[in-house]
Amino acid sequence: MGTNERYVVVVEDDTAMRKSIERFLQARGYAATGFSSAEEFLASSILDRVIGAVLDIHLRGMSGIELRHHLSVMKLTIPVVFITAHDDEATRLGALAAGCVDFLYKPFEAERLIEALSRATKE
Repeated sequence: MGTNERYVVVVEDDTAMRKSIERFLQARGYAATGFSSAEEFLASSILDRVIGAVLDIHLRGMSGIELRHHLSVMKLTIPVVFITAHDDEATRLGALAAGCVDFLYKPFEAERLIEALSRATKE
């Protein structure tokens, strides 16, 4: 990872899903990198170079919503797109209350993710 590069991070504990999203974003020109947990992402050295995040809501350990709140407490204003396989009102309301650019249910159309990230990163 280059020291001046700006990243879109994918925090997803399903390895196949994470790698698929990473590859898709890279193919679309994003410097995308993935993490299997919120804790792994928070321990990374790129926090100050992240321009957008795709966060799974239901992660092992800290949830995506908890991660979003943690980033806010750290004063990191990273635009977030939440993704989830759980289609329920409580999850949707929790994600919207945490603040997000978009909320996508798995499986989602790849172009919807690109549209959301374009809005998030203002590209």
